[in-house]
Amino acid sequence: MEQKNFSNYLIPVLLGILIFASDFLNTDLFNFGEKNFAVWFVLSVLCFTCGWYVNKTLGWQVGGKVVFAVIISVTLVSVVMIIFFSDYFGAAELLTENLILYSLRNITLGTMGIFGMAVQEVLGNEKQTAILKEKVAVLEKVSDTSKKEAALLVKEASIKSEKIINDAELVAKNIILKKERIENELKEFIQTEKELIKRYEEL
Repeated sequence: MEQKNFSNYLIPVLLGILIFASDFLNTDLFNFGEKNFAVWFVLSVLCFTCGWYVNKTLGWQVGGKVVFAVIISVTLVSVVMIIFFSDYFGAAELLTENLILYSLRNITLGTMGIFGMAVQEVLGNEKQTAILKEKVAVLEKVSDTSKKEAALLVKEASIKSEKIINDAELVAKNIILKKERIENELKEFIQTEKELIKRYEEL
């Protein structure tokens, strides 16, 4: 796990090396000669790729802080180096202008890294959004199915309850009829017994 975390920070280091390497190129940033433009294009693409990978591994917040720290660090190191080796970088006469130029170059390449992070973040969010939409669609289908099943269960329960009520009413009616029949039979029996007693007394 620690080795994986360490390897995630190698790409920001590579980004810093690429930005620092730009200090040793032609000082004319806006010279659009074929070779000069090709070198800048390749450096920009590499910085963009580094930013893409940083955002994928470290995330937008942590990766952004790391890339920003790399840009500031490399720019400060470049400024110090150019001040001490101004003759080598041809900055002896116009030191301030050259410091600004080199700083802008470093920031431009660093911005390409941030741009790569932003593109990866947007595409990642779009993918995440598409996945969430699919999940919502599936949940809506499941919800509709659950609603239909619930409606069927309610209807089935209602039918069963009606059947139970009807059966109970039928049983109650049967009991009442039996009771009435028994009462009638008892009345008839009592009446017959009274008649028999009366006849017996007359004898």
